[in-house]
Amino acid sequence: MTNKSESRVTTSHWGAFQVLTRDGRIVGTADFTPDPHASRIAETIPAAVYHRTRVARPSIRRGWLEGGDRARNLRGHDEFVELPWDEALDITATELQRVIAEHGNGSIFGGSYGWASAGRFHHALSQVHRFLNVSGGYVSSFASYSTAAAQAIIPHVFGINFLKMTWGWQNAWPTIADNTQTLVMFGGINPKNSQVSMGGVTHHETDGWFREFDKRGIRRINISPQITDTPPGAEWLAVIPGTDTAMMLGIAHALETGNLIDRDFIDRCTTGYDRLRNYLLGESDGVAKTPEWAAEICGIDATSIRELAQTMATTRTLITVAWSLQRAQNGEQPFWMAATLAAILGQIGLPGGGIGYGYGAIGGVGVAVKRVGGLTLPQGENPVTDFIPVARIADLLLNPGQPYDFNGQQRKYADIRLVYWCGGNPFHHHQDLNRLEQAFQQPETIIVHEPWWTATAKRADIVFPATTPYEREDIGRAQGDSYLFHMPRLIDPVDEARDDYEIFTGLARRMGLEQEFTEGRSAGEWLNHLYEQFRQETMADGIDLPDFEELRRRNWIDLPVRGAEFAQTPFAEFRKDPVASPLSTPSGLIEIFSATIDGFGYDECPGHPCWHTPDEWLGAGLAAEYPLHLVSPQPGDKLHSQMESAIADLPGARPTLIEINPQDAGTRDIHDGDLVKVFNQRGGCRARAHISTDIRPGVVSLPTGAWLEPGIDGTDAQGNPNILTRDLGTSRIGQGSSAHTTLVEITRLIE
Repeated sequence: MTNKSESRVTTSHWGAFQVLTRDGRIVGTADFTPDPHASRIAETIPAAVYHRTRVARPSIRRGWLEGGDRARNLRGHDEFVELPWDEALDITATELQRVIAEHGNGSIFGGSYGWASAGRFHHALSQVHRFLNVSGGYVSSFASYSTAAAQAIIPHVFGINFLKMTWGWQNAWPTIADNTQTLVMFGGINPKNSQVSMGGVTHHETDGWFREFDKRGIRRINISPQITDTPPGAEWLAVIPGTDTAMMLGIAHALETGNLIDRDFIDRCTTGYDRLRNYLLGESDGVAKTPEWAAEICGIDATSIRELAQTMATTRTLITVAWSLQRAQNGEQPFWMAATLAAILGQIGLPGGGIGYGYGAIGGVGVAVKRVGGLTLPQGENPVTDFIPVARIADLLLNPGQPYDFNGQQRKYADIRLVYWCGGNPFHHHQDLNRLEQAFQQPETIIVHEPWWTATAKRADIVFPATTPYEREDIGRAQGDSYLFHMPRLIDPVDEARDDYEIFTGLARRMGLEQEFTEGRSAGEWLNHLYEQFRQETMADGIDLPDFEELRRRNWIDLPVRGAEFAQTPFAEFRKDPVASPLSTPSGLIEIFSATIDGFGYDECPGHPCWHTPDEWLGAGLAAEYPLHLVSPQPGDKLHSQMESAIADLPGARPTLIEINPQDAGTRDIHDGDLVKVFNQRGGCRARAHISTDIRPGVVSLPTGAWLEPGIDGTDAQGNPNILTRDLGTSRIGQGSSAHTTLVEITRLIE
């Protein structure tokens, strides 16, 4: 690097920004001018890149090196030995070959969560999966913690992949502004969450559109335990967490008994409403799902439920559901029931009406954009067909050979001997971290690529220092975004960090697989190859792109693929003629009742949406001991736990703030700013109280993102809520995360 000051634009999952370098070091960041509401996340990058917690050199845990049972019980408490790169790669390649020879590739779990970088080539998930595939395969995972239950249920209801529906089959912001009269938001639409998106979101638009909705007089109703889950100006119905399905059923009962449903749409476009109707009226189980019944469960009075039903039936209504609702026990049900509400209102297929998922849960949802080809490193074919639902990692490691149910399948957990994790920190996002700690003691070997000494890296056996996105060249491009970025290498790698591609190339060479992994290309040659493929694909769409050298020079390009002209009305053709344009469900219709799900024989679901009482909620007997319901939203100051090392150094940043209503704080003699302990039967953590009327009484909110740092007594010092959350599948349908089904108590600590 030359000794001069430079400013270059790069991109990230939270959007584009300028990076300021001086004498080969990152010294600051600045906003990307075209972004109307730039995220502040990038401000911590200079401190994070050079933080003392960077992994400096290849490191192997001493107990693992010494052999025997490899002192698995010391993971997280052992010291690491730094080794030269060649020696560490030799040891790792030999171990991989041993495990494959003795136990087969079905004993390897390839973990990654895909959020390490917005770059399309240096995409950790693609890199590790490509390497493991050429090595003979691995046990993979299905879906994500954010959408697992939704990804399982929505294909049964609409016959479409949930992520495809989220990104391509929903009303865009301009359509909502022009047509929607009532926006009913279960779980809110949170601009904090929408600052982030897979691959990047260059125009942060959510706040701006809500100001436009206000100007146009669109009624906005936030059904959530926190008023801040939606931009200011919305009406707030402070629902009890985990009870949205009961409230929806109460609305449906009011629609049915008030003769407010669209029977023509139901008859033409849906199947199974008669089965749900029997359930609503209590004919199938003896309990009518009246607004009064719903009010006792969800905490919203019956009059408000009836008035909401009337409003939804007499105005153009869009029902939206935040991803957070499916991160709870039986999280499939609110997604299914919301679709049912939209169907019986008869507004699916109308501009600005019907159902939408994930607005505000992630950036880019709702943006009117034409989808063109992507830039993706080929992962190859995985010869191992075994997989787990992604949130069942602890179950996998703790229960080898044990059976479990998933979406109508009867499966068995593999016997995992080696875990290879690249680009993720499960000790941030998984539930019941004490249980995960036990699970991580089971494999013979755990290998991690990581820039920082996260809790996951500390619990591994072999840790390779990985570069950050600022220490390598890449290309940034997201399907829901119009921008294309050249991501320059801004600084030299810190200490001895290497790119994932270089690490895997070194391992592949030692295993006799270099040609299969690299196809004879360097990282730079792969970038040219992937970009040229993308360039040819976009030319077929009528978009002319410069060559790669010109992209390098220009730094970024705004493609002509964003604008109101690209907005479409989802399900319009289906609504017009469901026979000529059927859905890909067994019936070709929206399935209010699913014979497929009914055939699973799961007692938690009778084949249609239903209310199934959670194990932990404010109406449970356990609430006598742990009387506060914990929600654990995404943080606003970072993406998941990235750059937590630098954020934790800021004055007053740790432990994390926990939001608590004044009523609950008063009964516990807790004052604003007090140090508190949050605990339940699974564990405890410290936090700092933030007293606010923005949260419903009986509910507390502790964001995720803090790195796990347990003290002598096991209490996490930093405020990681997943020391408290329950590691339970949403249901046998989706087996997703049930993080939001958690009861806790809080007590003040003496400082």
